[in-house]
Amino acid sequence: MKRIPYALAIAALLVIPALAQAQQPANLLTLEVENPRSPSALICVPVSIPDKYSQLTDCNIKVMKDGKNLVGMAWLTKPGLLTESIGPKEKGLVRRDLHFRVLPSNAEVITVEIDLDKPFKGPPAPVGRYKWETKPNETELFLGDLPVLRYVHKPYDPSSNDSRDKTYKVFHHLYDPSGTRFVTNGGNTNIPQPKNPKDLLYPHHRGLMYAFNKITFDGNKTCDTWHAKPGDTHQSHEGFLVTEAGSTVGARHRVAVDWHGPKKEVFAKEERELTVYKTPKGTMVEFASRLKTTGGKLKLDGDPQHAGFQFRAHNDLHEQKNDKQTYYVRPDGKGKLGDTRNWDPKKGGPVNLPWDACSFVIDGKRYTVAYLNHPNNPKESRWSERDYGRFGCYFEYEVTPERPLVVNYRVWLQDGEMTVEEVEALSRAFTSPPKVTVK
Repeated sequence: MKRIPYALAIAALLVIPALAQAQQPANLLTLEVENPRSPSALICVPVSIPDKYSQLTDCNIKVMKDGKNLVGMAWLTKPGLLTESIGPKEKGLVRRDLHFRVLPSNAEVITVEIDLDKPFKGPPAPVGRYKWETKPNETELFLGDLPVLRYVHKPYDPSSNDSRDKTYKVFHHLYDPSGTRFVTNGGNTNIPQPKNPKDLLYPHHRGLMYAFNKITFDGNKTCDTWHAKPGDTHQSHEGFLVTEAGSTVGARHRVAVDWHGPKKEVFAKEERELTVYKTPKGTMVEFASRLKTTGGKLKLDGDPQHAGFQFRAHNDLHEQKNDKQTYYVRPDGKGKLGDTRNWDPKKGGPVNLPWDACSFVIDGKRYTVAYLNHPNNPKESRWSERDYGRFGCYFEYEVTPERPLVVNYRVWLQDGEMTVEEVEALSRAFTSPPKVTVK
């Protein structure tokens, strides 16, 4: 059976039938959204627009909802990693991704209109627009003056054990919704470090991270990019491929990450893309990655605790002895305090979950993180949970020059607790978004 390329499959989910545009004024985009009932549906649809609008980001969006004409905002970006394979509809047009949210409606179909000649000029958002600020070793995303996310990309430095521990992988930190502190762990990069070194629990688990601890490349060479061993195994930041901000709706960047073996040789090249959306109740981060081998087969494997895409809560959770206040919300219900589930090669365990959510306490405040797994990600996905707030899944995969590895996840962070129904709604909005037709 001939496999449909992953990026095209995702694009088909985002827009069906997508790019069919009837003859109408070039400045006007008209979309029909079917079954817009999900309260958390962030819609991304590929569109083709005249080149003169290529620098437009925020624009007005008019929605006929339940007999009322509502005005909101939409965001235009360059094609994302998962949609860039779709070209412009015809010569003279450029491809953009249109991001917008439609309030839930009982109507079967609602009409959305966007006038590209009328950029958004509504009242300024209370906290302003997104902006990226890059320093030598880290890049911070702000919404106005509110920090949202940090990309840590210190150059690899093996001159001492301490410097190597701080630089052997890149990762993304996530701030709490108020922007007052990190909710993710930085391991050896945490400031301050615990007074007792034993209180720094598993520093190789960091933030939003992606790596595998059992890798075979170039025939029979092996390494572990999770723990960065043996030798000079590490991940390195190689540059920014796309950086987009200036919007009140969201922000995105795509970075180039090289995967190095024991002798610093590059055996894989990754494009890692994060898109952050402003939502009424929390922070939503979409993670997409494409990993290519530099030559020959590349086998990725591991275990549920040290491979794949994972979230790790800040070490303060453990240092403050809040481990037993952690619980998980799963598709089959809310778990007990301190209870975790982990896949085991002999005993089995959770596999191919559509989502999982971790609720934890730091500084006396409870947060919940939902981890959403797209069904097109490789299977079998094997899951792991820990009471110190590290959770996620991994899989086995063989990368070849003709078959890169493409994955797609979403992470949702909010204050307080979440119900099964609330996480399930986020998952449905991610995996089965409303059908959109561009006219």
